[in-house]
Amino acid sequence: MSMPRRTKIALAVGGTVIAIPAIALIVLLNYDWNKAKPWLNQKTSEAIERPFEIRGNLSLTWEKQPKPAQDRTWRDFIPWPHLVAQDVHIGNPAELASDTKLEMPADMASVKAFAFSLNPFGLLHHQISIPELRFDSPQVYLRRTDDGRNNWTFKKKEKKSPWELDLQRIVFSEGEIKLVDAVQKIDATAKVSTLDNDPKYGVQWKLAGTWHKASIGGGGKTGAVLSLQDEDLPFPILADVKLGLVNVAAEGTLTKPIQLAAVDMQVKVSGASMARLYPITNLVLPETPPFSTSGHLVGTLAKEGGKWSYENFTGRVGSSDIGGKLTYEIKEPRSHLTGAVRSKLLQFSDLGPLIGADSNESKEKRGVEAVQPANKVLPVETFKTERWTAIDADVSFKADRITRTKQLPISNLYTEFHLNDGVLKLTPLNFDFAGGNLKSTVQLDGSGRKVKNAIAAQLDATGRHIKLKELFPNLPQMQATVGEINAETKLTATGNSVATLLASSNGELKTLINDGTISKLLLEQMGLNVGNIIVTKLVGDKPVQLNCLAGDFVVTNGVAQTRLFVADTTDATVYVTGGLSLANERMDLTLKPESKGLRIISLRAPIYVRGTFKKPDVDVDKGVLAMRAGGAIALATLAAPVAALAPLVSGGGGGADCGKLLAVASEKPKAPPPGKKMKK
Repeated sequence: MSMPRRTKIALAVGGTVIAIPAIALIVLLNYDWNKAKPWLNQKTSEAIERPFEIRGNLSLTWEKQPKPAQDRTWRDFIPWPHLVAQDVHIGNPAELASDTKLEMPADMASVKAFAFSLNPFGLLHHQISIPELRFDSPQVYLRRTDDGRNNWTFKKKEKKSPWELDLQRIVFSEGEIKLVDAVQKIDATAKVSTLDNDPKYGVQWKLAGTWHKASIGGGGKTGAVLSLQDEDLPFPILADVKLGLVNVAAEGTLTKPIQLAAVDMQVKVSGASMARLYPITNLVLPETPPFSTSGHLVGTLAKEGGKWSYENFTGRVGSSDIGGKLTYEIKEPRSHLTGAVRSKLLQFSDLGPLIGADSNESKEKRGVEAVQPANKVLPVETFKTERWTAIDADVSFKADRITRTKQLPISNLYTEFHLNDGVLKLTPLNFDFAGGNLKSTVQLDGSGRKVKNAIAAQLDATGRHIKLKELFPNLPQMQATVGEINAETKLTATGNSVATLLASSNGELKTLINDGTISKLLLEQMGLNVGNIIVTKLVGDKPVQLNCLAGDFVVTNGVAQTRLFVADTTDATVYVTGGLSLANERMDLTLKPESKGLRIISLRAPIYVRGTFKKPDVDVDKGVLAMRAGGAIALATLAAPVAALAPLVSGGGGGADCGKLLAVASEKPKAPPPGKKMKK
């Protein structure tokens, strides 16, 4: 019995429909895809405008996509094409590959095996759907030259393709990414691998190399590679990295990480000195002892700028505690740093690196050259004024209490740092000192407009109600002393370090004491009355009326000369003459005590204080406190100009005219413009 004609036609059509994909499948499975490599290599090279080559085997298989039974549909039982390419290489752009001076490898990227599956049903909707793209041991070399050329920028197509790429997951095993960036001075390698079964992070990495010739290293985790494309979801980051002398540990998220639109992280930063943060953050921060801070970093970037805040941070600088908030705003013509920092307990020695007044060993630890000569006391470390024009700043700092080994009586330090176009102003710089207070303003012009390659400096300082007894709290002889010091100074200078600034300083220093009492024992020891020292020790120390003390110094080109320095009491008068050379770090002072009244043994010979600041010499062979006075003079000289406001010798004279002395010392000090000499 023959079939109807229509049935035959239907069977023929159905057989053809089934046969065509079956034949196509047989052809695809048996076709040698390696014959297509030349065509694929050529077309891909043209598309990416750099060499592309599949050097190994190219094969196509058909595999079912593994899914749990409850999630399967009828489509999951249909095999998908699975392409595997072995030994794939991508070269560098021609302009870099032809530059023989670069000495770079031929490949920008290579991979041992490249594999992906393709959803055939997506092709019906002009969609290239790839559930997983897998790389086996990828090697990536990224290079940027000092003129800004790089090998990772691909030209965008002007015409939009009607096809859409749906890439769901990227997996790579033990990959390596090397970055050589001449602009940022980076030569580093990151070893990366995909994390499985981690609900938060998709990639882990380890970093090693150099940055600005300093070693860098560390590791961390990030979100999956494809999550970078999702601009709505925060991109997680966990990192612990060492950059030169700075350690940074961070955990948080980025929003739109490719554009770095927003940051929300807990950050811990530590290092040898805050100044080492400049290459990382572009923030102009001072030289400090080793520091560590922890706080909340939040920030946003926009086309017109951005704003970053380091909030509620706490930490330590040396042995001192710090805390507060800093905000960095990107704007034109310079970015702006604002904030408030506070310290409850500030160690005086931690201020040394600010002006280079720490040891050479300390300098090496914080990453600067050990330049301090063994025979010099005044710091010679230069200030990095070329950074002062990088940003503007308005930051306040307050220290409740300041301590040092010898209990320097300082507290309640408050200053405001104002940096504008290379000019740094400390207005005010105030603190309580020995029961009184010192108020000052400092201006350091590092812009180079007034003085090329140097700082033009100005200092105005006023000390009021400084208690004599509290200046030397550890000396028992001072406990019976009463009296207050009032002093003023005005100085100008040019230079690029503390040493050069003081060596070129010009101005005046005036100090006075009126109506006080002073320890008789201290006075007798200053006058070298050996017999009365013994008697006083036996019967006790009685206070002596201080009629007046007046000092008037003129500073010319770094030489501080006494125009007047006299102390008058009811028992004695002490005259001080001579000067101090801040340029040569030498002193030549003469203290001439004149006793009033009868002394059992009176050695009223002058006391000479000479030598260098490093090794002062007091040529007297009697009196322990006379030697201490010489040391006090040297110490005050080293801390000039601020600490020099305190009178160094208390004693009396024979009937000095206190009215005239105090009138001279009460005149306002003067100073010429920076770079000009002081008129005598």
